[in-house]
Parts: sequence; structure tokens; C-alpha cells
Amino acid sequence: MDDKTLIKTFTALSQPTRLAAFRLLVRHEPDGLPAGEIARRLDVPHNTLSTHLGVLSRAGLVIAQRHSRSIVYRADLAAMRDTLDFLVHDCCAGRPELCEMLPPACPPDTETPS
Repeated sequence: MDDKTLIKTFTALSQPTRLAAFRLLVRHEPDGLPAGEIARRLDVPHNTLSTHLGVLSRAGLVIAQRHSRSIVYRADLAAMRDTLDFLVHDCCAGRPELCEMLPPACPPDTETPS
């Protein structure tokens, strides 16, 4: 990843609806969600959501797959990981042990099953 790609990623995520859509898709990995379901959950008109999903797709943050009559969107977790890796690459002046204070990306589920 380079600075230009990172800026494109941040630009895509710097709008509230796009950020909400991306976070929703991350929560629904690996299955993803159909575009209509994303629009319903975010209470966004379909045509507006389509524009936002296009921006996320061009930034490489989401993947669209046609399933019959609907398009299912998934978060591209590899792109998210590349972004995070790029951000912490120079962490603490080359002393990665200092970065151990960062919280884990996916903390373990501490809820007990009901």
C-alpha cells in the first residue's frame, strides 16, 4: 500500500453513511449482505446507497457478487488489514514491542452463551 491508496481509503470512509455501511459489512463477514438489506438497516434510499457502495468498491474496501437477482456486498478484510498494517508499519520508531499496548483488532467474545 502507498500513501495515495491510503488517502483513497480514508476519503471513502470519511462520509458517515459509507463508514456505517463498511462497519455493517465487517460485522456480517463472511456472508455479506444484499444491497437492499444494507439500505434497510441503514435507513438509506437504495439509489443513495448504491452511490456510496460504488465509492467503497472503487476504494477497494468492498466486494460485490451477483447472487441471482441481488448483489451481495462483502467487506474486503484483506484491504482493511493492509490499511491497518500500513498505519502501524513504522510504529514506535521500529520498536514493535511498544505497539503491544494497542488493543487486539478482534477482541475475544466475552459474553456467555444464553
